[in-house]
Amino acid sequence: MSTLLIVIIVLSVIFDFINGFHDAANSIATIVSTKVLTPFQAVIWAAFFNFVAYFVFRDHEVANTVAKTVNKGSYDLVVVLAGVIAAICWNLLTWWYGIPSSSSHTLIGGFAGAAIAHSGFHSINWSLNGGISLTLLFILLAPIIGMIISMFITIVTIQRNFWLKISIIIATLSACFIFIKFKKPFEFWGLLIIGIIFIISYSINHFRAESAYKTMNMYKRLQLLSSATFSLGHGGSDAQKVIGIIGAAMVAEHLIPNITQIPAWVPFMCYTSIGLGTMSGGWRIVKTMGTKITKVTPLEGVCAETAGAITLFTAANLGAPVSTTHTIAGSIAGAGVTKRFSAVRWGITINLIWAWVLTIPVSALLAAAIYWFFHLFSV
Repeated sequence: MSTLLIVIIVLSVIFDFINGFHDAANSIATIVSTKVLTPFQAVIWAAFFNFVAYFVFRDHEVANTVAKTVNKGSYDLVVVLAGVIAAICWNLLTWWYGIPSSSSHTLIGGFAGAAIAHSGFHSINWSLNGGISLTLLFILLAPIIGMIISMFITIVTIQRNFWLKISIIIATLSACFIFIKFKKPFEFWGLLIIGIIFIISYSINHFRAESAYKTMNMYKRLQLLSSATFSLGHGGSDAQKVIGIIGAAMVAEHLIPNITQIPAWVPFMCYTSIGLGTMSGGWRIVKTMGTKITKVTPLEGVCAETAGAITLFTAANLGAPVSTTHTIAGSIAGAGVTKRFSAVRWGITINLIWAWVLTIPVSALLAAAIYWFFHLFSV
């Protein structure tokens, strides 16, 4: 193993750690803002499920998509190094200013930008089947899907007719089981268990005719489940991007033929790193995600996190490297819209969208500049 590859691995793990505290807000913003857990309890809770994702996401489809962003043979270790350094710089900059940008997209943008500087635009894999086009498509789709699912779950949850509410949940679950081809058994059972827990909770609340205070306590307990599920999806989604980058570097070094042959210690190291990063928090971004988009109650927190988790697991099934930041922001906005359109601070949301749009091109340009800097001193 060359010294340059070791440097890339070390920097990739550092990026993974930064990703953890940069994106901690995605997992804990709503649960902290609703005071279900203290900030310290929330980061421990989220970090634990970030790491547990290591035992759940075993196929590394998202990692494979990231590794195939650039065509095999069109990059070298310097390209990968430039991409990782650019991603670290952009992540730290956006964290400092409290901007919830996508760690996933800055890593992909950095890798692509350095590759273009090295070999030109033909080096990029533009395929919709595992290429960068899939990533670009889900930049648009992820927040929209999260918003729509969140709106649906919130509308069903606030439905006063108990039997209609239960019927909608059962019908929705049945449709999912009939029409969705689950690639992993845990996705089927996970969706079923979440549905059953919601049905039981609503039933207890209905037949006991509980007060508004006790109902609020029920949603606080449910938010522990929804936050854990979203953190599980966050860990599985984001750790795989770094696995893909390290895998791409190993392929360039001819240590492995493809991402499927990546050593077992790499995923373990990546999931551990993102979990430790989440434990360190990310309080600047928590404020934006938890309070500035819309005022979040425990009920809306449950709906937004559940919608975000469903979106992340669906994208992972497709091998799409989606942004957890985009997803949860769309889900929070979706929950807010059900109260009234003006409940969402659209000015803040538009500013976030600009940050998301700029992430890939800015990261790409920064990575290209870093690559040319390295190339200048290597000549």
